[in-house]
Amino acid sequence: MSTGEWIALAVVLALAGLAAVLVLLVRVFRARKLLADAGIPLQNKALFWSAVVYTISPVDLLPDPIYLDDIGFLMLALRSLHSAGAHAVAARREKRTAPGRTSLTKDLQG
Repeated sequence: MSTGEWIALAVVLALAGLAAVLVLLVRVFRARKLLADAGIPLQNKALFWSAVVYTISPVDLLPDPIYLDDIGFLMLALRSLHSAGAHAVAARREKRTAPGRTSLTKDLQG
């Protein structure tokens, strides 16, 4: 391969990585918007904002054409928000089953 072909390949890979970062960043913002009123703990909100700041920040663990660190951090934030949302939904369902009684004690007591 000639030097021009290597450069073209590097540019295509860098653009693909950038596209992946942008898609994940949009997904993080959508997840945050959906979970805004779900009673998400402060640590999950902090992880969300730190992922956004890290992604836009010029200081990275890996140089900018390599977006693996940004992608990993955004995926961690998405996973954390998803987990917090699932716990919030489970807590709401628990409250709706019966006030003062969990679904397990309800089943045991008949």
